[in-house]
Amino acid sequence: MTSPQNPKPSRVSRRTFHRAAAATFGAAAGFHFFPALADKKLEKPTLAAIGAGGKGLSDINGAAKAGFQVVSLVDVVDARRLGNPPGDRKAVSRLKKLSGVREQYDDASFYRDYREMLADTGDKVDAVTVSTPDHHHFHASAMAMLAGKHVYCQKPLTHGIWEARMLSELAAKTGAKTQMGNQAHANDHMRRCVELVRAGIVGKVREIHAWTNRPIWPQGFAKPPEKEPVPDAIDWQQWCGPAPFVDYSSRIAPFAWRGWWDYGTGALGDMACHIMDMGFWAMDAKSARSVRATQAGATDLSPPINSVLKWEFDATPYSAKDGFAFHWYDGYIDAKFDRQSWQLIKNGDEYNHPDKEVLGDVDFSRYGSVIIGDAGKLFFNRARNNWVLETGASIDRFDWPDESLPRANQQNSYVEWMDAVTGNIDQAQSHFGHSGPMTEMILLGVIAQRNPDETLQWDSQSMTIRGRDDLSNLVRRDYRQGWESPV
Repeated sequence: MTSPQNPKPSRVSRRTFHRAAAATFGAAAGFHFFPALADKKLEKPTLAAIGAGGKGLSDINGAAKAGFQVVSLVDVVDARRLGNPPGDRKAVSRLKKLSGVREQYDDASFYRDYREMLADTGDKVDAVTVSTPDHHHFHASAMAMLAGKHVYCQKPLTHGIWEARMLSELAAKTGAKTQMGNQAHANDHMRRCVELVRAGIVGKVREIHAWTNRPIWPQGFAKPPEKEPVPDAIDWQQWCGPAPFVDYSSRIAPFAWRGWWDYGTGALGDMACHIMDMGFWAMDAKSARSVRATQAGATDLSPPINSVLKWEFDATPYSAKDGFAFHWYDGYIDAKFDRQSWQLIKNGDEYNHPDKEVLGDVDFSRYGSVIIGDAGKLFFNRARNNWVLETGASIDRFDWPDESLPRANQQNSYVEWMDAVTGNIDQAQSHFGHSGPMTEMILLGVIAQRNPDETLQWDSQSMTIRGRDDLSNLVRRDYRQGWESPV
């Protein structure tokens, strides 16, 4: 659906991009293998930032400190044209803060459409960061890899399951050096806990629990906010991009889009790539066989205000013989959506978390996950390196393992990606081959949130939910005209 005032999304830059891609690679967009990308050694790689404000700015600065040369910026907001836009005061303040990055990297070229940037810059750009809302992650990352670029993409890796599978496959085929932006994956203490769990410090794992206080943005609304004039500084058609069009409101962008199914993936998509990461990694999990969600406040437009989910996995070498369960908890328990203020109103500070049978005497607010095996529990917080073990007498006989996972240089995800791009290591550890399957699992939970109190049986090979052909559009979404899939 397009706006009556803006009926046609731009297609010129996309055609331009594909003409450039065809000239460069000798074929239309699709799966190609570029040996030069895998073999190329770079001493001072150049970087284009797709998404230059908010999280984009921290990604740019992180990459620059790691050694990348920032040569191009892409953002739908041209902060130099901002003026005093109408709308919510907090949103206006956020938009104004975007102006700093232009001055900080004043020699970098600026685009509002990443398709144009990829078509124009050619081999002047070696790598990209993708720090856009979720619904652009797939197109931006896929187009960049097809254009011969290495990619650092924010979490969740994609908006949908099919997109995550495609990025994983495309990264393998192109040889791109990739990394998803779950920064704690680079921390030594996470990697050490993965090694300990795999060595059996809590025995064979039967369940994992993870929790967060998110969302802190509005979720659970049933109708869009009132339409507002689009500020001159914002290319709103480009912001909507491949997703369905919606009239502009400062209560959608630049921040609250996470609470819209069409553009974000809610608290689960935002935080699970961080908090579930250690458990998923430790178990060497591949794909869940089923998922079930219970929740409060979901609508056709918006994710739930709070939710509880349970995935069931087949056995791995580190689990019980019949597999293991992964549980997720999010949201303040008694929060309500207030339409007038467009905010979540809390009634108390307690958010969803496991019960006392799981936690024991541990304060849930100090940790984000717990792995439970037949010989004990390991409580973990990605932001702290003092994990807690609760085990029996078997700990006295535990054979502490040597390091088996490579450690990230400086415990820094941007430096680790830089090391991969420059050829010092083969890949960063949260490359798309790891982060893609984890994203698929998380986004299966997003589909469950939209279909609560029903156990969804997942067929990973065919990427289908058994007996629910009506949900196929949630596995692979349709795109707006002019934004067809690049692969």
